[in-house]
Amino acid sequence: MKMSLRDIAIMAVVLFLVFSAAQLSVQSFRVQGSSMEPSFQDSQYLIVDKLRYRFSDPGRGDVIIFQNPTSPAELYIKRVIGLPGEKVDLTGGLIRINGVPLEEQPLFEPVPSSYHDYSTTVPQDSYFVMGDNRRTSSGSHIFQSVPRDNIIGRVWIRYWPLSEMGLSPSYSTQMEQTLIA
Repeated sequence: MKMSLRDIAIMAVVLFLVFSAAQLSVQSFRVQGSSMEPSFQDSQYLIVDKLRYRFSDPGRGDVIIFQNPTSPAELYIKRVIGLPGEKVDLTGGLIRINGVPLEEQPLFEPVPSSYHDYSTTVPQDSYFVMGDNRRTSSGSHIFQSVPRDNIIGRVWIRYWPLSEMGLSPSYSTQMEQTLIA
């Protein structure tokens, strides 16, 4: 079967469209370092959903990939802790949102006491983020809140190593229920 020039052109356009759609919707990311342990380990590969935040806002507990606000060439992975307009306090190893302790599942190590009495209000259209390895990870308490425009996407799937393949680990908080009550 011989393909015509027209068939080749159509195939090239279709491949270009499929490739472009994939590039706009997902991205691969390699974890570097221990800042997200125990949820994600150094050298794991993840797929990032780049479409989700085009239609909705990041939520508390989402693990996001973003450009470092102080060095945009660097990509970071962190968990969203504080939402726009919320007051975040780090006191006595606890994280408080608008004065209410954040109760996370799974439990992570407490924030180091060197950040005792740290307090900030998250700017509008920004997010307060921290790594799960709270003792050694930098986050918004070090480099500032992350502007929404810096967010690339939400971690969706861990695909390497194959033995650990699966959806992003589960996370929950009682914070929203506490704030509503």
